Amino acid sequence: MARYLGPTSKIARKFGDPIFGADKAFEKKNYPPGQHGQMKKRRKKSEYGIQLLEKQKAKYTYGLLEKQFSNVFKKAVRKKGITGEILLQLLEARLDNVVFRLGIAPTRRAARQLVGHRHITVNDKIVNIPSYTLKPGDIVGVREKSKSLEAIGDSLASRGGGYSWLEWDSDLMKGKFMNMPEREEIPENIKEQLIVELYSK
Repeated sequence: MARYLGPTSKIARKFGDPIFGADKAFEKKNYPPGQHGQMKKRRKKSEYGIQLLEKQKAKYTYGLLEKQFSNVFKKAVRKKGITGEILLQLLEARLDNVVFRLGIAPTRRAARQLVGHRHITVNDKIVNIPSYTLKPGDIVGVREKSKSLEAIGDSLASRGGGYSWLEWDSDLMKGKFMNMPEREEIPENIKEQLIVELYSK
């Protein structure tokens, strides 16, 4: 299962946004990485460079590699509606992302691992494919044998506020994927239109 395993703080600093979650290293060095990171004079980026950076930001945020991201974009293009919004909706509907959003895992990386290690169920059936796309009405839960896992318990204990398109039952340790989120409900700071422009070249 291919995935990005490199440094996270350096990537977050590159985009000037803590895309992997709370990060002390990012807060301490809130400037681009490299020996010239603190220099005020930065070369002006081309239009293509800005679009490419936005695509990379979305890729790293959701934990996808180039081929996977490209496939999701192609899927978004085939659907009716605004391509950029549909792209983000498809990314939000991924099982690993929903496990993270429900608070079962503290990060998308951890969520991906939980799914891969068969700790997560969809409609009471074990699903170990992080890219599995959920449909409205699907129930995501923690496998019975895994409910006592310390990592899951700790993550749920520090769970923040929920999301309007997700419903969580703490007693059953199950969440419902109610509907595809609207663009304004998705908290990620991504300019999806730039990604659409990049792929349409």
